[in-house]
Amino acid sequence: MSASLFGDFYHFAFPQPQYLGSKYKHLDFIRECLPTHIKSVADAFAGSQSVAYFFKQNGYQVYTNDFLSFSHKIGQSLVENKRFKLSSDDIEILLRENQNPNDFNLMRELFTDVFFKEEESAFLDSFRSNIESLSKEKQPLAFSIINRSITRKVTMGHFAHTSALNYAKNEDRIKRNPNLIRPIKDIFLNLIQPYNNSIFDNLQDNKSHNLDAIEFVDLIKDKVDLIYFDPPYCGSHADYQAFYHLLETYTQYWKDKEFINGTKRYSPKKYSGFDTKADILPSFEKLFDTALQIPYWIISYNDRSFPSIDMMKELAGKYKNVEIKEKSYQNSVGGKGSVKGSKEILLVCSPKS
Repeated sequence: MSASLFGDFYHFAFPQPQYLGSKYKHLDFIRECLPTHIKSVADAFAGSQSVAYFFKQNGYQVYTNDFLSFSHKIGQSLVENKRFKLSSDDIEILLRENQNPNDFNLMRELFTDVFFKEEESAFLDSFRSNIESLSKEKQPLAFSIINRSITRKVTMGHFAHTSALNYAKNEDRIKRNPNLIRPIKDIFLNLIQPYNNSIFDNLQDNKSHNLDAIEFVDLIKDKVDLIYFDPPYCGSHADYQAFYHLLETYTQYWKDKEFINGTKRYSPKKYSGFDTKADILPSFEKLFDTALQIPYWIISYNDRSFPSIDMMKELAGKYKNVEIKEKSYQNSVGGKGSVKGSKEILLVCSPKS
């Protein structure tokens, strides 16, 4: 296991993510489990896109997917994109005044005095209006950088709480994270270079998708040698849509949704099929059945999840030979549902003889 048939591109660096469930810290573990002879790979639940980007660094042809649009934009900008970067002219366009304040006022109306002061909400509306003026090839990169800027600005990097403005007044928190009081514009400007520097051509035609996971697998099942699954196991992790609803709202810029509770989360949430105990087992069976012709699977699993590891091994074992690999970690930056003292587990699945 490990190593690809192609040269690697490790001198390009993925901009370090802050998203819940990112496997950024576990890439070496994943690499140890990769077959040596694969040429094309897929990531069905890409989230932060760190694993898909890692596959790109290894020279594979990559198909990446997430059913949330803000994640898809990261995939378009860092995995699919070969050469388009933000220029000084693009930045000037993005920082112009609001080009259509009657239509682009959603952040100010929804999130002022929830996550931002009014001037910051107004800046985000202006920026969002100006993204439309960029070329379609550059728009995903602008989304990726501004969304990352927003998570740096807000305490804890997510939007499942209503303490952002209070925390931004706390001197101890400000000392630990000066971004709490920095303008989003300044955070954005500081992130442009690392994002621009992360863009490269791995000499493959890579593609990012924004589909339901089972639809995605059905689309690419005859194109890849290996697929990576990191699904949102129910009962073990914070609600991903609740954590990042603001980024999805900003990217989609909905005007026809209901926004509920103190955090103004969009409603209804998008249906994944993996969120409840009633749905998750049938969803896995359909997912694995659809993926049968893909030779190799790697399934990330957290040991505090449902289904249990034995249930997952039995489910996957109907279709593949399954080997269990484990890694312990002592922090809370592992996969979905990771907490201190838990394990990261990979189910490494290969064809039955």
